[in-house]
Amino acid sequence: MDSRESAFWVRLKANRWAYTFTILATLSVGILIGTIVSYGVKGKEGQKSSDATPLTIPAPQQLSNAFSQISKQLEPSVVNINTESTIKSPHRRGHSVHPDPDQDQGQGGDDDSPFQDFFDKFFGGPGGQSGPEAGTIRQRSLGSGVIVDSKGYIVTNRHVVEKADRIRVKLMDENPATPGHDAKLIGMDQETDLAVIKIEVDRPLPAAKLGNSDGMDVGDWVLAIGSPFGLQETVTAGIVSAKGRNIVPNRQFQSFIQTDAAINPGNSGGPLVNMASEVIGINTAILTETSSYAGVGFAMPSNTVAQVYNQLIGPEHRVSRGSIGIEFSAQPNPAIARIYGSGVTVSNVVSGSPADQAGLKIGDTITSVDGKDVKSGDDLVADIASRKPGSKAKLAFVRNGKRQDATVTIADRSKLFASRLGEEDENQSEEAPKASKFGITVRGITSDLADRLSIPAGKGVVVQDVKQASFAEDLGLNRGDVILEVNKQPVNSPDDFTKIESSLKSGQDVVFLVRPRGARAQDGTIFLAGTLP
Repeated sequence: MDSRESAFWVRLKANRWAYTFTILATLSVGILIGTIVSYGVKGKEGQKSSDATPLTIPAPQQLSNAFSQISKQLEPSVVNINTESTIKSPHRRGHSVHPDPDQDQGQGGDDDSPFQDFFDKFFGGPGGQSGPEAGTIRQRSLGSGVIVDSKGYIVTNRHVVEKADRIRVKLMDENPATPGHDAKLIGMDQETDLAVIKIEVDRPLPAAKLGNSDGMDVGDWVLAIGSPFGLQETVTAGIVSAKGRNIVPNRQFQSFIQTDAAINPGNSGGPLVNMASEVIGINTAILTETSSYAGVGFAMPSNTVAQVYNQLIGPEHRVSRGSIGIEFSAQPNPAIARIYGSGVTVSNVVSGSPADQAGLKIGDTITSVDGKDVKSGDDLVADIASRKPGSKAKLAFVRNGKRQDATVTIADRSKLFASRLGEEDENQSEEAPKASKFGITVRGITSDLADRLSIPAGKGVVVQDVKQASFAEDLGLNRGDVILEVNKQPVNSPDDFTKIESSLKSGQDVVFLVRPRGARAQDGTIFLAGTLP
């Protein structure tokens, strides 16, 4: 420090008050500067945060709860369907007879029976003619369905119930050990693979509500409910992955909703449900190389289901669709439109069809029906199919660049294309199994047979065949049993048996007095009884 600075501090210390003031002033200036700088920094920071939107945590999504609520509402309306059918076995040889029920109790097997040769001769076996049941095996299948009417009407797939000898339905709220309800086939439609069955119950059933499938969009959530692999009350979730899928060649009326909700064997006939708890489709098919779920399933839209159902429950129990007897390219082709014009260009005319009778020819392009423009084959089919056979329609078409008109009389599509559709000129409901009250056929007892069985001549009838899964089989009747009485009424001929059988109705008790097959006179008779389904 030089002499001048030293002298300054000496004088400052000599004046203590001036020294103190200088120190305080210096500290105040420092604090003031620090405060100003700090305030400026805080102000800038506050200005930045005011421009940002605060982050918020949204309320928990309740989608899983929504699925749960839909499941609880719809599951009571979804049923499990078990069917039994008899098919021919290409590997079956030899004779097939029902074993004696007491065989394991010391009465001997078929080979030990003194009557075996006799039964082989009359009922099929080595050296005898085969009966209707010979060379057949029983086949069981599982499927699903949905109740759409509280009176017991159920919608399912045709392939679930077709050719079934017996259809049984299990309701969700019933004991799983119960055999289920016998169902009656009301009608089925080959074109859409839909069927309607009905069960008789003494209470109203929970019916599902149908929704409008046209209102569904790709990406919408859906649930599939059914019994895959026989596992009842199974719910899977997914979305609508596509609409208007045509997966079956040459099927005009099979346009499906595609979904990635898991659909497996056994789901067929079950509902596809939207988030409003409405049925918007009937699960029908899967696309897979393993016979199991591969992420692509198909459901028949509910709008189609309603149209088919309303006809199947009608007096004729069949779906009637109009047709004029023409064919055209399934997929629109711009090249055809440029050459022949816009509309539907005819590629074939069925001989003798309404179109043939009206003079339409190959190469004609139909442009309108009753003044309504036709832009695609789907438009034309939808319009004509909705018309009743016998009604008339006015077609406008273009031939060689000139517009012409023709009036056609709508024909029944199933009759017009019977051979192609695999049908004959018959009511489709006749494809259902014919109702048989007992499920057996009988024959009279000849004097020779009476001697062999040690029974009075002209008494009773012998059971010749028992239909599988029938009322008689459930009771335990076998081929070769002798029926002596039905409900206390003597049965002395096949006519007696038929008369009594025809007089009985569903719900009535039936008691058979029977001499079991192979039983001797001293062995006596037994009762076989049950309530006629």
